[in-house]
Amino acid sequence: MKKRISGWLWALWALTSFITTFLIVYVPLMLTWLIPDPVGQTRFITMSRKWIRVWLWMVRCPLRVVGTSHFKNGQSYIVTCNHNSFMDPPLSSPFIPGANKTIAKSSFNRIPLFNFFYQKGGVLVDRSSEKSRKKSYHTMKSVLLKGMHMCIYPEGTRNRTEQPLKSFHDGAFRLALDTGHAIMPAVLLGTKKVMPPEKRFYFKPGPVEIHFLAPVSPEGHTLLSLKERVFSIMESYYVQNSF
Repeated sequence: MKKRISGWLWALWALTSFITTFLIVYVPLMLTWLIPDPVGQTRFITMSRKWIRVWLWMVRCPLRVVGTSHFKNGQSYIVTCNHNSFMDPPLSSPFIPGANKTIAKSSFNRIPLFNFFYQKGGVLVDRSSEKSRKKSYHTMKSVLLKGMHMCIYPEGTRNRTEQPLKSFHDGAFRLALDTGHAIMPAVLLGTKKVMPPEKRFYFKPGPVEIHFLAPVSPEGHTLLSLKERVFSIMESYYVQNSF
Protein backbone atom coordinates (compact mmCIF):
# COMPACT_ATOMS: atom_id res chain seq x y z
CA MET A 1 0.00 0.00 0.00
CA LYS A 2 2.84 2.41 0.90
CA LYS A 3 4.48 1.80 -2.47
CA ARG A 4 1.18 2.40 -4.28
CA ILE A 5 0.59 5.67 -2.45
CA SER A 6 4.19 6.77 -3.01
CA GLY A 7 3.91 5.94 -6.71
CA TRP A 8 0.66 7.90 -6.98
CA LEU A 9 2.11 10.95 -5.21
CA TRP A 10 5.23 10.90 -7.38
CA ALA A 11 3.05 10.58 -10.48
CA LEU A 12 1.06 13.60 -9.39
CA TRP A 13 4.26 15.57 -8.83
CA ALA A 14 5.75 14.41 -12.13
CA LEU A 15 2.62 15.46 -14.05
CA THR A 16 2.27 18.79 -12.24
CA SER A 17 5.93 19.71 -12.64
CA PHE A 18 5.89 18.63 -16.30
CA ILE A 19 2.90 20.83 -17.14
CA THR A 20 4.22 23.78 -15.12
CA THR A 21 7.65 23.77 -16.72
CA PHE A 22 6.10 23.20 -20.13
CA LEU A 23 3.98 26.34 -19.74
CA ILE A 24 7.10 28.32 -18.79
CA VAL A 25 8.97 27.34 -21.96
CA TYR A 26 5.92 27.19 -24.24
CA VAL A 27 6.19 30.65 -25.83
CA PRO A 28 9.95 30.41 -26.60
CA LEU A 29 9.38 26.95 -28.07
CA MET A 30 6.53 28.18 -30.27
CA LEU A 31 8.61 31.10 -31.56
CA THR A 32 10.80 28.54 -33.36
CA TRP A 33 7.89 28.10 -35.81
CA LEU A 34 9.01 31.44 -37.26
CA ILE A 35 12.49 30.14 -38.12
CA PRO A 36 12.90 27.95 -41.24
CA ASP A 37 14.10 24.38 -40.72
CA PRO A 38 16.54 22.92 -39.97
CA VAL A 39 17.70 25.94 -37.92
CA GLY A 40 14.30 26.40 -36.31
CA GLN A 41 14.09 22.72 -35.39
CA THR A 42 17.62 22.79 -33.97
CA ARG A 43 16.63 25.61 -31.61
CA PHE A 44 13.40 23.81 -30.73
CA ILE A 45 15.34 20.66 -29.80
CA THR A 46 17.98 22.62 -27.86
CA MET A 47 15.33 24.36 -25.73
CA SER A 48 13.43 21.09 -25.26
CA ARG A 49 16.62 19.40 -24.06
CA LYS A 50 17.22 22.10 -21.43
CA TRP A 51 13.60 21.92 -20.28
CA ILE A 52 13.62 18.14 -19.95
CA ARG A 53 16.93 18.17 -18.06
CA VAL A 54 15.35 20.50 -15.48
CA TRP A 55 12.25 18.32 -15.26
CA LEU A 56 14.28 15.12 -14.85
CA TRP A 57 16.15 16.79 -11.99
CA MET A 58 12.84 17.77 -10.38
CA VAL A 59 11.54 14.19 -10.50
CA ARG A 60 14.87 12.66 -9.41
CA CYS A 61 15.59 10.75 -12.60
CA PRO A 62 19.30 11.18 -13.37
CA LEU A 63 19.95 10.84 -17.09
CA ARG A 64 22.90 9.20 -18.83
CA VAL A 65 23.39 9.60 -22.59
CA VAL A 66 25.82 7.23 -24.34
CA GLY A 67 27.07 6.98 -27.93
CA THR A 68 26.49 10.46 -29.36
CA SER A 69 29.86 10.12 -31.13
CA HIS A 70 28.13 7.80 -33.62
CA PHE A 71 26.41 10.84 -35.13
CA LYS A 72 28.61 12.27 -37.92
CA ASN A 73 28.43 15.90 -38.97
CA GLY A 74 26.47 16.47 -42.16
CA GLN A 75 24.65 13.15 -41.98
CA SER A 76 21.06 12.53 -40.96
CA TYR A 77 19.87 9.22 -39.56
CA ILE A 78 16.72 7.23 -38.93
CA VAL A 79 16.89 6.69 -35.17
CA THR A 80 14.99 3.61 -34.00
CA CYS A 81 14.11 3.50 -30.28
CA ASN A 82 12.59 0.76 -28.18
CA HIS A 83 9.35 1.74 -26.47
CA ASN A 84 8.61 0.65 -22.90
CA SER A 85 7.04 3.66 -21.23
CA PHE A 86 5.58 7.15 -21.43
CA MET A 87 9.04 8.23 -20.23
CA ASP A 88 10.56 7.32 -23.60
CA PRO A 89 9.57 10.37 -25.72
CA PRO A 90 11.07 12.93 -23.28
CA LEU A 91 14.38 11.07 -23.54
CA SER A 92 14.54 10.32 -27.24
CA SER A 93 13.94 13.38 -29.40
CA PRO A 94 15.42 16.04 -27.05
CA PHE A 95 18.65 14.08 -26.61
CA ILE A 96 19.21 13.06 -30.23
CA PRO A 97 22.07 15.35 -31.28
CA GLY A 98 20.84 17.92 -33.77
CA ALA A 99 17.54 18.72 -35.41
CA ASN A 100 15.08 15.85 -35.52
CA LYS A 101 11.41 14.96 -35.59
CA THR A 102 9.54 12.03 -34.10
CA ILE A 103 6.66 10.04 -35.54
CA ALA A 104 3.64 10.47 -33.24
CA LYS A 105 -0.03 9.54 -33.12
CA SER A 106 -2.39 12.16 -34.53
CA SER A 107 -4.55 11.82 -31.39
CA PHE A 108 -2.05 14.15 -29.67
CA ASN A 109 -3.59 16.88 -31.81
CA ARG A 110 -6.58 16.90 -29.47
CA ILE A 111 -4.56 18.10 -26.45
CA PRO A 112 -4.74 21.90 -26.06
CA LEU A 113 -1.34 23.67 -26.32
CA PHE A 114 0.46 20.34 -26.56
CA ASN A 115 -0.93 19.93 -30.07
CA PHE A 116 1.23 22.78 -31.42
CA PHE A 117 4.23 21.37 -29.57
CA TYR A 118 3.74 17.93 -31.13
CA GLN A 119 3.16 19.41 -34.57
CA LYS A 120 6.51 21.20 -34.30
CA GLY A 121 8.39 18.29 -32.79
CA GLY A 122 6.88 15.44 -34.73
CA VAL A 123 5.29 13.96 -37.81
CA LEU A 124 1.73 13.10 -36.85
CA VAL A 125 0.00 10.06 -38.29
CA ASP A 126 -3.42 8.43 -38.03
CA ARG A 127 -2.53 4.75 -38.33
CA SER A 128 -6.12 3.86 -39.23
CA SER A 129 -5.99 6.06 -42.34
CA GLU A 130 -4.06 4.94 -45.41
CA LYS A 131 -4.04 8.52 -46.68
CA SER A 132 -2.52 9.76 -43.42
CA ARG A 133 0.11 7.01 -43.44
CA LYS A 134 1.18 7.90 -47.00
CA LYS A 135 1.32 11.60 -46.17
CA SER A 136 3.41 10.99 -43.04
CA TYR A 137 5.80 8.76 -45.02
CA HIS A 138 6.43 11.54 -47.56
CA THR A 139 6.86 14.01 -44.69
CA MET A 140 9.48 11.78 -43.08
CA LYS A 141 11.38 11.69 -46.37
CA SER A 142 11.25 15.49 -46.44
CA VAL A 143 12.61 15.66 -42.88
CA LEU A 144 15.63 13.57 -43.90
CA LEU A 145 16.19 15.59 -47.08
CA LYS A 146 16.38 18.76 -44.99
CA GLY A 147 19.27 17.24 -43.05
CA MET A 148 17.29 16.36 -39.92
CA HIS A 149 17.11 13.02 -38.16
CA MET A 150 13.87 11.03 -38.05
CA CYS A 151 13.06 9.28 -34.75
CA ILE A 152 10.82 6.22 -35.00
CA TYR A 153 9.57 3.62 -32.51
CA PRO A 154 9.46 0.49 -34.70
CA GLU A 155 7.50 -1.47 -32.05
CA GLY A 156 4.66 0.96 -32.67
CA THR A 157 3.25 0.99 -29.16
CA ARG A 158 4.62 0.42 -25.65
CA ASN A 159 5.98 -3.03 -24.96
CA ARG A 160 3.72 -4.61 -22.35
CA THR A 161 5.10 -8.12 -22.94
CA GLU A 162 7.74 -10.00 -20.99
CA GLN A 163 10.02 -9.96 -24.04
CA PRO A 164 12.86 -7.41 -24.39
CA LEU A 165 11.30 -6.05 -27.61
CA LYS A 166 8.06 -6.45 -29.51
CA SER A 167 8.20 -7.33 -33.20
CA PHE A 168 9.08 -4.39 -35.46
CA HIS A 169 6.89 -2.74 -38.07
CA ASP A 170 8.33 -2.13 -41.54
CA GLY A 171 8.15 1.68 -41.79
CA ALA A 172 11.58 2.71 -40.50
CA PHE A 173 13.34 0.10 -42.61
CA ARG A 174 11.42 0.84 -45.78
CA LEU A 175 12.30 4.51 -45.24
CA ALA A 176 15.99 3.60 -44.94
CA LEU A 177 15.93 1.53 -48.12
CA ASP A 178 14.03 4.22 -50.07
CA THR A 179 16.28 7.10 -48.98
CA GLY A 180 19.65 5.41 -48.40
CA HIS A 181 19.86 6.83 -44.87
CA ALA A 182 21.42 4.63 -42.22
CA ILE A 183 19.52 3.32 -39.21
CA MET A 184 20.84 4.51 -35.82
CA PRO A 185 19.63 2.00 -33.19
CA ALA A 186 18.89 3.61 -29.81
CA VAL A 187 18.16 1.69 -26.63
CA LEU A 188 16.28 3.28 -23.73
CA LEU A 189 16.95 1.82 -20.30
CA GLY A 190 15.28 2.29 -16.93
CA THR A 191 12.11 3.91 -18.23
CA LYS A 192 10.01 0.80 -17.65
CA LYS A 193 10.80 0.95 -13.92
CA VAL A 194 10.06 4.67 -13.67
CA MET A 195 6.68 4.46 -15.43
CA PRO A 196 5.62 0.79 -15.81
CA PRO A 197 3.24 0.39 -18.76
CA GLU A 198 0.92 -1.88 -16.78
CA LYS A 199 0.26 0.79 -14.11
CA ARG A 200 -2.13 3.59 -15.01
CA PHE A 201 -0.92 6.40 -12.74
CA TYR A 202 2.42 5.56 -11.19
CA PHE A 203 5.91 7.05 -11.05
CA LYS A 204 9.03 5.77 -9.34
CA PRO A 205 12.14 8.00 -9.44
CA GLY A 206 15.24 6.29 -10.76
CA PRO A 207 18.05 6.47 -13.30
CA VAL A 208 17.23 6.52 -17.01
CA GLU A 209 19.55 6.12 -19.96
CA ILE A 210 19.59 6.38 -23.75
CA HIS A 211 22.33 4.56 -25.66
CA PHE A 212 22.97 5.31 -29.34
CA LEU A 213 24.58 2.37 -31.14
CA ALA A 214 26.66 2.16 -34.31
CA PRO A 215 24.63 2.99 -37.43
CA VAL A 216 23.49 0.24 -39.78
CA SER A 217 23.66 0.99 -43.50
CA PRO A 218 20.73 -0.25 -45.61
CA GLU A 219 23.14 -1.07 -48.46
CA GLY A 220 22.97 -4.73 -49.43
CA HIS A 221 19.91 -5.38 -47.29
CA THR A 222 16.36 -6.39 -48.10
CA LEU A 223 13.54 -5.01 -45.98
CA LEU A 224 13.41 -8.20 -43.95
CA SER A 225 17.16 -8.58 -43.44
CA LEU A 226 17.57 -4.93 -42.38
CA LYS A 227 14.70 -5.20 -39.91
CA GLU A 228 16.06 -8.45 -38.48
CA ARG A 229 19.58 -7.01 -38.22
CA VAL A 230 18.49 -3.93 -36.28
CA PHE A 231 16.13 -5.98 -34.09
CA SER A 232 18.96 -8.38 -33.21
CA ILE A 233 21.34 -5.52 -32.32
CA MET A 234 18.80 -3.74 -30.12
CA GLU A 235 17.51 -6.88 -28.43
CA SER A 236 21.00 -8.13 -27.58
CA TYR A 237 22.09 -4.73 -26.25
CA TYR A 238 18.95 -4.33 -24.16
CA VAL A 239 19.34 -7.79 -22.58
CA GLN A 240 23.01 -7.21 -21.76
CA ASN A 241 22.58 -3.69 -20.35
CA SER A 242 19.10 -3.45 -18.80
CA PHE A 243 18.87 -2.76 -15.09
